[in-house]
Amino acid sequence: MSQEPNPNEAATSTQPTKLMDRPSDFRFHAAYLVYSEAWDKAQSPEVKLKLNEIMDALSAEKIEYETFYREISQYRVGFSPEHLTGTRAYIETGRKKEWRRREERERRNKRHGR
Repeated sequence: MSQEPNPNEAATSTQPTKLMDRPSDFRFHAAYLVYSEAWDKAQSPEVKLKLNEIMDALSAEKIEYETFYREISQYRVGFSPEHLTGTRAYIETGRKKEWRRREERERRNKRHGR
């Protein structure tokens, strides 16, 4: 009489879990935010396991932050080098005085319910 394994139990045991953050360490927290974004957007468990390995290595200080960002860059959707080639990034600028006026107007309207 052998029991068959529950398919739900097998699925949860193979699913990787997200690692924990250390908000008191600023550099690690910034790296964790990058890891977390990539981990949330990853679809396959293999990619999530690789992301966990990279983050574990950084947490154990086996790799430097530069190496961490280089290794994790291939898993970041919005920051892939192939997305950046041939394009120019433009930064929209404005005057501080105009920004203050706009913010003041928005706060006034919000305060008076407009």
